[in-house]
Amino acid sequence: MTQAPTLLLVHGAWHGVWAWRRLVEELADLDVRTVSLPSVGPDRSALGDLRTDTEAVRAAIAVVDGPVVVCAHGYGGVPVTEAAAGMPNVVGLVYLCGFQLDVGESVLSSLGGSPPSWWDVHRAEGYVDALRPFEVFYADVRPHTARGAVARLGHQSLAASEQPLARAAWRTIPSTYVVCERDAAIPVVAQEWMAERADRVLRMPTSHAPFLSRPAQLAGILRAELVASGSATAVG
Repeated sequence: MTQAPTLLLVHGAWHGVWAWRRLVEELADLDVRTVSLPSVGPDRSALGDLRTDTEAVRAAIAVVDGPVVVCAHGYGGVPVTEAAAGMPNVVGLVYLCGFQLDVGESVLSSLGGSPPSWWDVHRAEGYVDALRPFEVFYADVRPHTARGAVARLGHQSLAASEQPLARAAWRTIPSTYVVCERDAAIPVVAQEWMAERADRVLRMPTSHAPFLSRPAQLAGILRAELVASGSATAVG
């Protein structure tokens, strides 16, 4: 029997590896790993940017001895798109309401050049906070769980949203886009536009955080992706 590839989870803006806990529990029988992006953190003066995030993702991919499927949430899609390019063991990409951008594009440019109204931008200090996180991220998450998540949100590097991509891994690696149909952070119309670049498009009737609202359903989607990627690797 073909062994399933390793699953690497890359969180989005303002979040951390803590966000994946419920999903990881649903996938306890698999090799699941996470990456902590330097562009997010409690210390506003120590935030990284897209380049340091990319390095962190590449390092996490490089230490896996075998095939890898990378699942990127939200902003995490940007460093993953750059980091996975040229990494021979990456056999699949999953963009979970993520930014599937092309070379030369940035988060801000894909949003029309202006920050959304729920971004609290501190330009002089170089960071962004999220306003109205209950509404924007966790509309369908149980109140107790949502409160715990909001309490753990960090500051997000402004530079990370402004820097353009230098490489686009999805041009050579099979990709799946998961559209979250009740997402208030990344409008569905924007997700649909990016999803046109993916090889396959799936949908979840969730907010921006299906790993908190529907972890079992998301786990099922990712299990199927691992099986498909593992089978393709075996055939190849």
